Amino acid sequence: MEAENQTFSGFLLLGLSEDPELQHLFFGLFLSMYLVSVLGNLLIFLAVYSDPNLHTPMYFFLSNLSFVDICFITTTVPKMLVNIQTESKDISYIGCLTQVYFFMIFLGLDTFLLTIMSYDRFVAICHPLHYTIFMNPQLCLLLVLMSWVIIFLVSLLHILLLMRLNFCRGTEIPHFFCELAQIIKLACSDTFINNFFLYVMTVLVGVFPFTGILFSYSQIVSSLMRMSSAGSKYKAFSTCMSHLSVVSLFYGTGLGVYLSSVVTHSFQASSIASAMYTVVTPMLNPFIYSLRNKDVKGALGRLLCRAGSFP
Repeated sequence: MEAENQTFSGFLLLGLSEDPELQHLFFGLFLSMYLVSVLGNLLIFLAVYSDPNLHTPMYFFLSNLSFVDICFITTTVPKMLVNIQTESKDISYIGCLTQVYFFMIFLGLDTFLLTIMSYDRFVAICHPLHYTIFMNPQLCLLLVLMSWVIIFLVSLLHILLLMRLNFCRGTEIPHFFCELAQIIKLACSDTFINNFFLYVMTVLVGVFPFTGILFSYSQIVSSLMRMSSAGSKYKAFSTCMSHLSVVSLFYGTGLGVYLSSVVTHSFQASSIASAMYTVVTPMLNPFIYSLRNKDVKGALGRLLCRAGSFP
């Protein structure tokens, strides 16, 4: 089996469209979104790191989310841009497995971090007097490290399971990047175990975190309803608005990808829907947090002023 996979050269990524006239448009569009996403998330990361006022659990998790989003979009977009520029659709077998591995890691980390951030808001609003005890630096670091370890192991398991599969020559992937589910469909050998663990990963990385987010916000809403002052309610809920917007965008686009694959059999429609959560979501996150948050806007302003003061 290993010998057969060694002779298998790689896959063909069909991309967003086979129309050659659209390739230059896609190249310019995705290059722009990639640069905006990397720059925006990098600024958020540097602002949190450099400003002592933002050295709190909420912004610690936000800086980690920004770093993960940079890695997330870098996993897929650069390869697509290279293929468009070189007019090639090839991706090697090892390159495809590597892309799947890191895509799963950073996708999973996104869901875990969003869940941890919802828990942070739950503690801040429902248990404000114990916030510094519950969300101490050691626990915050432990939560992030546990997320990395869990998703590393889960992703590694899927890669090991993929390596036992046989693939036919000239296999086409109807996508602009290597996606786990698409690769499993293209295997020539039995994929029962792969599909089983794919469902397990979906529950672990998708359902459980989303359930945790729903629980946190149900408790937040319940706590807000018990507040007598309308001003207190608004002030408490306003601290959740940025996170709630990012969660809605992330899971909303993810749901759109699933529905597009069910409703239509067009790979272009599914690829465009996937681009929403792999490219558009990481690009918009810095704008959501900076436009809605005075602390982040102030830190960004001070960061840019310090950068502009250098000769």
